[in-house]
Amino acid sequence: MRSIPEHDLDGATWHKSSYSGGSGGDCLEITDGHPTLIPVRDSKTPHGPKLVFRATAWAAFVANLKDETA
Repeated sequence: MRSIPEHDLDGATWHKSSYSGGSGGDCLEITDGHPTLIPVRDSKTPHGPKLVFRATAWAAFVANLKDETA
C-alpha cells in the first residue's frame, strides 16, 4: 500500500459498486483521480480510515473476485 495525504481525499467523490444492494450491507467504495492508486473506504464509516492500493494490486484483487464468483 502507498500513502495519499488524508486532505487529498477530503473532497473526493466516492463510488459504491453497482453490484452492492440498497440495504446498506458490507460495501466498499472507491474514488477516482489517482491514476496509479485506488483509495478504498468502508461505506458504513465514510469518515473512518481509508486504504490505498496500487492500481495493479487492486486489478488483481478484482480479477480474483470475479474468478471466485464465476
